[in-house]
Amino acid sequence: MKSKAFRFLPMPFHSILLFTIWLLLNNSVSAGHLLLAFIFAIIIPWGVASMTTERPRIQKPLLAVSYVFLVLKDIVSANFTVALLVLGPLKKLTPGFVAIPLDIESELGITLLASTVSLTPGTVSAEISEDQQWLYVHALHLEDTEALINEVKTRYETPLKEIFGC
Repeated sequence: MKSKAFRFLPMPFHSILLFTIWLLLNNSVSAGHLLLAFIFAIIIPWGVASMTTERPRIQKPLLAVSYVFLVLKDIVSANFTVALLVLGPLKKLTPGFVAIPLDIESELGITLLASTVSLTPGTVSAEISEDQQWLYVHALHLEDTEALINEVKTRYETPLKEIFGC
């Protein structure tokens, strides 16, 4: 059960941020601006508090940091691979779509997985199925469908599931 303080001020950090930003934008600490900043800092978070959803918490922050470095490394190496593919004979390219079954359940996890796939050159997330059980990916050069599915699941989805504990 939430305390009375949190019912009155449901998002304290946002209230402080709104108060501060209002004063900085107006470049004034007059009584009128202080009062208006206070009113906005109370009313706006209170009004939008019912619209917020519970976000999954990061269970393993060190794994999250290593995941970021893994993705950065993959982006750099995929850039070289795509450059070689594009500079080579275009007849050798075999683009295609792959449906990757999803084990991850949180919307944030699915979004991060789809974003990771899209950030890596040579692949782009095309769509997520209505039931959120499939991620459709387009690959610039698709040699082995199963290899791509296994790579996405083991390299990206498994760490995301561990990071968010789902």
